[in-house]
Amino acid sequence: MAKPTPQEASFTEITPLCKALGMTVTDVGHGTATFSMPYDKALIGDPDTGVIHGGPVSALLDSVSGLAVIVHPENKSQTATIDLRIDYMRPAPAGENLTAHAEVYHTTRTVAFTRATAWGSDPDKPVAQATGAFVFDKKEATS
Repeated sequence: MAKPTPQEASFTEITPLCKALGMTVTDVGHGTATFSMPYDKALIGDPDTGVIHGGPVSALLDSVSGLAVIVHPENKSQTATIDLRIDYMRPAPAGENLTAHAEVYHTTRTVAFTRATAWGSDPDKPVAQATGAFVFDKKEATS
């Protein structure tokens, strides 16, 4: 993983939903990305527990996966989500920032497949995991 370039870091600033949720790009690699999202009382889904609503968690997983596709070395274009399946494993810990990491694990000429995980302070206790399919424009092989 590497520190994001200014262009990669700006992904969360130029994407209105990412900006509204306070997401930031913390790391990028060849087909990988990591984001953080601060805890915000405005995102609470259960007022009795302070647990974050599933919507912001899904937006975090979708967005980090999208950037992983964009920075994949074989990608030559932007992307869009085709399909995203999210498994919620436990409530997002009240008061804790969330981190999410995504990787592109397979590509075809037109589709990139991703895996992503979100967690609070303990990466060994995931809040949610996602698998996705994204529009992909594979660079042509050069001879």
